[in-house]
Amino acid sequence: MDSRTDFTKNVIKMIKAIPEGKVATYALIAKLAGKPQGSRGVGWILHSSTHGHSLPWQRVIKSGGKLSFPDMSPEYLRQKRLLELEGVEFTNGKVDLRIYLWDKKPKNSSHFRPKPKKKKTR
Repeated sequence: MDSRTDFTKNVIKMIKAIPEGKVATYALIAKLAGKPQGSRGVGWILHSSTHGHSLPWQRVIKSGGKLSFPDMSPEYLRQKRLLELEGVEFTNGKVDLRIYLWDKKPKNSSHFRPKPKKKKTR
């Protein structure tokens, strides 16, 4: 029997879905998982489930584009290095969310546009 809550399951699913080279904020993951005020819960789930679920933990960052760990700590340097290996760039210690924030749109959604209906001519 799976004792995880729906929120926990959704958080894990969302974190696994973040593509390489993109980041998501704790707040975005909470919102997508159905609990907009659940940012701290996302952090706890990420901390407790990363190894058991092989989560790409490095792709989850704070809303201002900063990493959660203290600047220049071993954890900070590891997360920064992992993101840089994926092509994420840092400017003044921050990730530009306008460039790297995951928007969770299906890959082909921008290419699909319904064809306009032809007007009948007499």
